[in-house]
Amino acid sequence: MTTTAPHTGLGKVPGPTAPLRRRRGPGALVRALPLTPAVVLLILFLAGPIAYCVSIAFTDLQLTGQAEDSFVGFENFTRAFGDEAFLNAVWLTLVFTVLSSLIGQNTLGLALAALMQRASKPVRTLTGGIVVTAWVLPEVVAGFLLYAFFRREGTLNAILDWLHLPSQNWLFTLPILAVSFANVWRGTAFSMLVYSAALNEIPQEITEAAEVDGAGGWRRMWHITLPMIRRSIATNLMLNTLQTLSVFGLIWVMTRGGPGGRSQTLPLFMYEQAFQNSLIGYGTAVALLLLLVGSLFSLVYLRLLRTEV
Repeated sequence: MTTTAPHTGLGKVPGPTAPLRRRRGPGALVRALPLTPAVVLLILFLAGPIAYCVSIAFTDLQLTGQAEDSFVGFENFTRAFGDEAFLNAVWLTLVFTVLSSLIGQNTLGLALAALMQRASKPVRTLTGGIVVTAWVLPEVVAGFLLYAFFRREGTLNAILDWLHLPSQNWLFTLPILAVSFANVWRGTAFSMLVYSAALNEIPQEITEAAEVDGAGGWRRMWHITLPMIRRSIATNLMLNTLQTLSVFGLIWVMTRGGPGGRSQTLPLFMYEQAFQNSLIGYGTAVALLLLLVGSLFSLVYLRLLRTEV
């Protein structure tokens, strides 16, 4: 014989682990109100111009000699990938970014930050002041200074002549290397400041324990320092890469993309097509491709910044 528990009519009572539903009332809207000005500004000055540029990139808009523009689809993009000058600009942009950002600014910034950790206070102050001064100079001023350094009658050749070493016209023979060095000289301070802050966060006890265990400087750097500041490295690489991809004034002042397009990166090629050749639609398509390249670099670095499980 079986018995049935009496029905209470109260229904199922949730246990202590049952999730509670959050009620979305006017409070959530009130909390979002302070973000409204920022959202409006982003729409007006970021999303709006990007949407307008996307629409222009699919037209044959020109600055002069045209009554009205027309829709041309992907013609500007296919034209770009069939243009040898565009492919040359893509290659030089990658060379310029790798040399001046990934290798130059990143490596030199880390080296300066590591050396300044062990230097005396006067040396740190002097070195930091010199490096930061190059960083805060306007891009055009820095371009004129480096132009005076690399030109045929410039400072570098004067030093080489004084040392009885062969000199040359660096802006003609090695223009992409010259502008890459100029960008390293100007932008290393940012990497140095990022790495100095990251190195100061490493507990001193870990470094001292490694020294007691007999680990040399290179082993401490490779097995302790670099793994502990890897997130700062990824952040610095992302910011430096995005800044380097958009460098225009420095190269324009030094070489204007020449000679023969041998230092013409994508920003200079875009400017030439849009404002010198009056091809606004084509130049805007190149700008969107540059934006795509920067987005791909950002996705890679954001992937590196994800917390390891």
